[in-house]
Amino acid sequence: MTGVLPDRPLEQAWRLLDTGFQPAAVNMAIDEAILEAHGAGDVPPTLRFYGWNPPAVSIGYFQRLQAEVDLDACRRLGVDAVRRPTGGRAVLHEDELTYSVVIRQDLLPGDVIHTYRVLCQGLLDGIRRLDVPVEMAAPNPGRPARLEAQSSAACFNSPSWYELEVGGRKVVGSAQVRTNGVILQHGSILLSLDADRLFTALRLPEEKREAAKRVFLRKATSLGDALGERVPWEAARDAVTAGFAAGLGLSLTPGELTPGERARAEDLVRTKYGADEWNAKK
Repeated sequence: MTGVLPDRPLEQAWRLLDTGFQPAAVNMAIDEAILEAHGAGDVPPTLRFYGWNPPAVSIGYFQRLQAEVDLDACRRLGVDAVRRPTGGRAVLHEDELTYSVVIRQDLLPGDVIHTYRVLCQGLLDGIRRLDVPVEMAAPNPGRPARLEAQSSAACFNSPSWYELEVGGRKVVGSAQVRTNGVILQHGSILLSLDADRLFTALRLPEEKREAAKRVFLRKATSLGDALGERVPWEAARDAVTAGFAAGLGLSLTPGELTPGERARAEDLVRTKYGADEWNAKK
């Protein structure tokens, strides 16, 4: 694909993190701690991979937890709930590879859609390494020019510009936020898809649940469904790592969170992502 990379090259030396499987509040806190550290000049641009233990529903920043999520059902399912700092709609994080990218806007200039397209090139290259026939959704007059349409509480329900699709069905859901000149983009790469658990966790009238699920399954898929076999988490991580390096011309150096990032993440779990004041706010 031509014309994707920015006019001025991305800073080549990035940090690569694999922070493993963590609770929902910890995952969101780490993303924000990295954003703050990079903005302060303490760490380089960072590509991070992680998973969720226990599984969790995350809602977009502008959604209402009580209105979108059935918290009693989540407790029965052993599923956590958290509000993301990014927009978009509800996602069930279970059998997936989650990625996040943190980079200053002066290193990746452009509006949200442009930078989203650049970063999704790394995802595209990586997923193709798994022999998945993924494509980047092209703009068309009937598709809104934003990352997430708002027609449903559930993410993956309708691909927007430059989302990644297999056979017209969305396989990666991403969202972006910009704070103090720093971009945070994170998203879910589905290894498998359990629509029953997702729609049990969402708060929907019973008479609308099955119809909503059918629509969702026509518009969403997973790497496992695309290949006819499950893709291991580590294999997906390694493929997407190679895709970012090759697709964006990066040098990725494995690293760890700094002591300052760890301390800040712990603070954010206590004061923000683990607190009702954040998760349940209107």
